[in-house]
Amino acid sequence: MSVALALPVAIKQLGRVDYAATAEAMRVFTAQRGADTPDELWVLEHPPVYTLGLGADPAHGPNYSLHGEAAAIPILRVERGGEITYHGPGQVIVYTLVDLARRDLKVREFVCLLEQSVIDVLAVHGVAAVRKPGAPGVYVDGAKVAALGLRVTRGRAFHGLALNVDMELAPFAAIDPCGHPGLLVTRTRDLGVAAPPAALGGALAERIAVLMEQSHA
Repeated sequence: MSVALALPVAIKQLGRVDYAATAEAMRVFTAQRGADTPDELWVLEHPPVYTLGLGADPAHGPNYSLHGEAAAIPILRVERGGEITYHGPGQVIVYTLVDLARRDLKVREFVCLLEQSVIDVLAVHGVAAVRKPGAPGVYVDGAKVAALGLRVTRGRAFHGLALNVDMELAPFAAIDPCGHPGLLVTRTRDLGVAAPPAALGGALAERIAVLMEQSHA
């Protein structure tokens, strides 16, 4: 399903898809897109997987002695920025295949825009979320509820943000989430938000599209 908006952007609900195949699809899309290719926002979930950013330190986990079940979870090195994180069912991801140069958006501005989309969507559900200086992502009462990681090549971004909705949080115990030992993580279900991943993902994508349009105005 795709929804066309005023600026060239399409929102696509992809369901639960393999991480490696999706990452490759993002690479191909970004490499092949032209000056007039519409931007796309992919809303999806992944089966359990740990991912490490390009410069991530493996010392941040997973530590199987602390969480033996983590040994069954694949570990992939990917080209996004940031440290190690966990993806799994019940976490909604919005991959942002966006031509930043065409929209005259700097990377830091885009990161703030993505964070703001989470803050705005959670506010609709009565949850006060905030940024944290020096630690990209979105937090509620000191616990991380959304993580961000981007790759930008030739002014074009891919990868994006992940929001913990109704996922198993135990795999985070085997790692230093986003490279921060002892970082608490939370999920929207525990914050009193009943909406399922697909609904929150759709709302996030729509909010991102609106914020991008406003930034371009």
